[in-house]
Amino acid sequence: MDNIKTLALHIRSAESIVVLTGAGVSTASGIPDFRSSEGLWTEDESREYFMSTSYFEQEPEDFWKKYKAIFRLKLLKDYKPNLVHRFIKDLEAGSRSVTVITQNVDGLHEAAKSSRIIEYHGTLNTSSCPRCHGSFSLNYVMGMDVPRCDQCRVVLKPDVLLFGDLITAHEDAEKAIREADLMLVMGTSLLVTPFNLLPYTALEEDVTTAILNNEPTDKDRLFDYVIHEDLSLAVDQLTKYL
Repeated sequence: MDNIKTLALHIRSAESIVVLTGAGVSTASGIPDFRSSEGLWTEDESREYFMSTSYFEQEPEDFWKKYKAIFRLKLLKDYKPNLVHRFIKDLEAGSRSVTVITQNVDGLHEAAKSSRIIEYHGTLNTSSCPRCHGSFSLNYVMGMDVPRCDQCRVVLKPDVLLFGDLITAHEDAEKAIREADLMLVMGTSLLVTPFNLLPYTALEEDVTTAILNNEPTDKDRLFDYVIHEDLSLAVDQLTKYL
């Protein structure tokens, strides 16, 4: 509880906060953690092969069948932001700057109306034409078995990061961390590279840091404050002191 109280003081005094979020933020909305011990990726290791840019380029039609099934796109609109998403949005109170850097691809930070979001691994909510780069909504994508650009008739590519894609958001994420007074890491075990390198940027810049996760991580030693607690409970406790 002392860590919760002290962290609340840091939040109240911070002018710029960056929040790194992982699957643990979305599980309370009913979205499964794809990489946990009970997650969907463990059901079939070949999914990493099918969810790759190389497979999309080789077999775009079959790719889309598997993509829709694996990510359960038809259910995506049923998910709503939860207490944790709303807490992160509410950190923006007053003139405070808050940047969310999320591993999640579900779009729930956007649905919660967070102002600044870096979608580190992309989003399930849109797809793009590889030829003209036009953007298409999830509703458009779900309207056909194999979605194609309405102009080019080229098979669309999802805007979620596929295996084999280059990560383009890392530099923007590092910049946001360097400009922050406080970094909160919420709901991630920091196992995925290079996302798990971002806490080192905060360490280099002497940014105050805290990690809130339901279980220990091998990066806990990097943080000033470590809180092992269910995120909804931790956020509820924090709110009482803000």
